Amino acid sequence: MTEFQWFLLQFVLPFILVCSGIEALYFHWKTQFDWSAMVVSLSDLFARMVVQYLLPLSIATPVLNWAERHAIDHSLLSGWQVYVVLFVLQDFCYYWMHRASHRIRWFWCNHAVHHSSNDLNLSAAYRLGIFGKQMGTLLFFVPLVFLGLSPRLVYEVMTLNLLYQFWLHTTWIPNLGILEYVLNTPQAHRIHHASNKEYIDGNYGGVLIVFDRLFGTYKAHRADVEIRYGLEHPISSKNPLVVQFFEWRRLYSDLKNASSLKDCLRLLVKPPGWTSRSS
Repeated sequence: MTEFQWFLLQFVLPFILVCSGIEALYFHWKTQFDWSAMVVSLSDLFARMVVQYLLPLSIATPVLNWAERHAIDHSLLSGWQVYVVLFVLQDFCYYWMHRASHRIRWFWCNHAVHHSSNDLNLSAAYRLGIFGKQMGTLLFFVPLVFLGLSPRLVYEVMTLNLLYQFWLHTTWIPNLGILEYVLNTPQAHRIHHASNKEYIDGNYGGVLIVFDRLFGTYKAHRADVEIRYGLEHPISSKNPLVVQFFEWRRLYSDLKNASSLKDCLRLLVKPPGWTSRSS
């Protein structure tokens, strides 16, 4: 276990669990709270830790190792420049990784778990799907390794990006004014988790929201559209296994019924909902 992993386990994880627990108790006392949904999120969190321990590698590992061996120049990035590059470029890479997780079905099968909660709260933040690392999402960070950063550092920075997003999964933090133009905020992320057709597939940023504005995926809050959280076709089950594998089961069914190898490949790389009839 690295020092970074030890820090996450000893300090960050307890902090996250305590914060989500306090929020849950507050909403339980104030209005209502879906405790069974929180159990699903906790199950996902601990199952993901087990999977990452038993299967520490991913399909991206050979590409990351190749990029590390052929890095442009490990001495190019040193001192304070490393942190500037990491802050901006990792969020740029995260934006495209997150966007692909919605628009490429192979990645969506795991990411759909994160969007399966029909409520938005801090416990939903750590419902991420158990196979994210193994499926190759780190491929989107290969350019950082090619610039001279180690795969381990890239993974740690990506983890910090996700930790920043923990506080975004709230409904009680209001509009943050001028910060809404630069940072990913709770209001911007509420839109991302909405299943309304007016909001769907927008606000993919991690720490920054500027890439959404640059690439046309930014969606602002509309006073005339009440946010509906969850998936377009909501999941009512509170069975952790059902929530974890529902999209994989759909993909398997579609692959089994595909009429050609070409359609099988398309089912993997096309957006969710694609069929041969829609091409």
